Amino acid sequence: MAGRPIAAIYARLSEEDRVKTNGEENSRSIINQLMLLRQYAEQMGWDVYECYTDDDWAGADRNRPAFNRLLRDAEQGKFNIVLCKTQSRFTRELEMVEKYIHGLFPLWGIRFVGAVDHADTSVKGNKKSRQINGLVNEWYLEDMSENIKAVLNTRRQEGCYIGSTPLYGYRKDPERKGHLVVDPEAAGIVKLIFHSFANGMGKTAIARMLNERGIPNPTEYKRQKGIIKKAPKHKAGTMWKYFAIAGILGNEMYIGNLVQGKYGSISYKTKKNKPLPREQWIRVEHTHEPIIDKELWDTVQKMLRERAKPFSTGEIGLFAKKVRCKYCGYTMRSGKGRGRHYLNCSSRHVAKDACIGSFIYVDKLEQMVLEEMGKINLKFLDEKRLEDEVVIQEDPGEDIEKWKQQCIRQRQRREQIDAAIKNLYLDKVKGDIDGDQFQVLYHGLDSDREKAKVSLRQLEQKIEHVQSRSGVQRSKHDIIRKYVNPSKLSRPMVEQLIDHIEVSRRDPETKRIKIEIHWNF
Repeated sequence: MAGRPIAAIYARLSEEDRVKTNGEENSRSIINQLMLLRQYAEQMGWDVYECYTDDDWAGADRNRPAFNRLLRDAEQGKFNIVLCKTQSRFTRELEMVEKYIHGLFPLWGIRFVGAVDHADTSVKGNKKSRQINGLVNEWYLEDMSENIKAVLNTRRQEGCYIGSTPLYGYRKDPERKGHLVVDPEAAGIVKLIFHSFANGMGKTAIARMLNERGIPNPTEYKRQKGIIKKAPKHKAGTMWKYFAIAGILGNEMYIGNLVQGKYGSISYKTKKNKPLPREQWIRVEHTHEPIIDKELWDTVQKMLRERAKPFSTGEIGLFAKKVRCKYCGYTMRSGKGRGRHYLNCSSRHVAKDACIGSFIYVDKLEQMVLEEMGKINLKFLDEKRLEDEVVIQEDPGEDIEKWKQQCIRQRQRREQIDAAIKNLYLDKVKGDIDGDQFQVLYHGLDSDREKAKVSLRQLEQKIEHVQSRSGVQRSKHDIIRKYVNPSKLSRPMVEQLIDHIEVSRRDPETKRIKIEIHWNF
């Protein structure tokens, strides 16, 4: 790339200095960053290719849209400098520092510069300080995550509502943060639902009644009131469903109790959550005004227990949450009639024009899936390739392969920390850092190394325990054979092989039901 250097400016809004005046505008922090970086580029004699901005995105989030667009443009050689305010604005993960700043950027001929913290890949000896910055940022993320969890749990235990939007039937108290007050309009619908059920109406019948009256479901109600902005994908998204009614009838927040902390984050590096055991939920009684009195609540809960499906075994259904209606996209509900289990679209029961509906018997669907697997096997099967490429998980709770990968990452992490400690000693010997700085950095690194060591030991023990319990392991070849031409499906097979299935209505002429299987391979 001849001529003047060309820089790509990247700016990101950090959580601690977020100041927004309008949801549609960039924050003042972003504007200030761009002004600073443009001036810096001008002083250095660099042309600016483009300014990439991610507003309200965490530094550990790898799904930042502008960040990923910058990486694609960098790989295509559209500029030769990436300029940020600091290295932490680019990423707070040490792994990403090593992958891009120290790995791919040099291969792509790109220099990384942090205008404020003086991170610069063109400066000899600057790499160690960038690695230490990466470790410090990693600790910052982990500590911040734990601190936020602790604060939120304390607020929950104090009886404060911490949700971003209030529960249907309530609104946030403008006079008292974390307190809920009754929303009379929505509360009236909640009372109607409870009384209707207590008087013998089923959940689907209640949903149909509300839809016929033109009453918006909770999500659509909040959108109409300006509480949320996300518009529904289709008309069915504005309608009441069986599960919405069930959720309201079983939520004890309507008798004045707060039940929070049902989900917890998988890791501070991801926004994904996982359900927590009931004993870990945080429950505080009498935190806000009840909509439903205790007598009506007890009556409804007793009826719900009595109406529980008698054929339910507590096991996960073969196609649970895997089958969708072709016409409205909603997950099909299970039922039983004349001794056979079936799946049907609940939308067609809640309103006349919600959906034309789909229906299929579970055993018929299983037969059709097995037939499709047979066709794929005959046409495309290469057992050796499957054996090499497909990871079969016979028991989702015993994912040894996943644990082995985590072991590899923990060993790599220890190696990175050992290298950083070695460089730290060299910096102390050369006088680049004083004794106090050395002690602070060393203790942090040593603590992180010990955590990695403990985590690695726990993972190895888990692997050893599962392997010893299962005895001699069947070869992957034997397992593959079971998936190649099975006579019956199992839940692990469905989980492994199928993303989802779309079911259409029976064709009036051919009398056949069409299915579309979306495979995981």
